[in-house]
Amino acid sequence: MTNRRLGYAALLAALVPMASLIAGPAEAQRRGGGRGAPQEQQQQIPPAEQEKSFPVGASWAASSLNGKPISDRRATFLIDANLRGTGFGGCNTFSAAAYPLRQQGLAVGPLALTKRTCDKGLLDFERAFLTALRAARKWDLVDGKLVVQGAAGELRFDRGL
Repeated sequence: MTNRRLGYAALLAALVPMASLIAGPAEAQRRGGGRGAPQEQQQQIPPAEQEKSFPVGASWAASSLNGKPISDRRATFLIDANLRGTGFGGCNTFSAAAYPLRQQGLAVGPLALTKRTCDKGLLDFERAFLTALRAARKWDLVDGKLVVQGAAGELRFDRGL
């Protein structure tokens, strides 16, 4: 029985160096080997970019919708500490659950909306604004502006009062 164990140990000892020869450069580097590997092959991993925090509690005023400036309309958006999104769409006020997610994702739930009547142009603008907001999937802060992007377009907001 002792001879058999010694035989297995000798076989294992003979196979281990072979495994490091068969493994590719990445595997050898991971194991701490990399003997004889040129310095050029060892790649530096760039430091991870720090994730941004959504500005909860900040009020935002819409400045453009799908690249077109909004100068004659007023629309606002705010996510409070309870993750409730509220604002004004141009004619009606709205509220919805709004969750800033990891990797600058954004989820906006179904909207609750008041039922004021306004002229057709204002209602069309409000519909486009709320559709873009509801379809939002990503957010970013660029030059002090909040940028919200999704399947229905892009909204840009200036910091409100």
